[in-house]
Amino acid sequence: MKLALKTGSYSLMHLIVAIAVTYAITSDWRAALAVGLIEPAVQTVAFLIHDRVWARIEARKPPTAPSSAA
Repeated sequence: MKLALKTGSYSLMHLIVAIAVTYAITSDWRAALAVGLIEPAVQTVAFLIHDRVWARIEARKPPTAPSSAA
């Protein structure tokens, strides 16, 4: 439950920051809302792709043997 609340609060913070930054740059509340609502969705897809690329990179690495203390 704590993880769900933390994730939800982070998502809300991300939304507010995206809207605030866009409004600060454009002074247009409609553009700010559009970017604030669209950007987190695009970022989520980008993260998914990024995560899958890294999973493939990690899968290609040969397993490492534990180092022996001499």
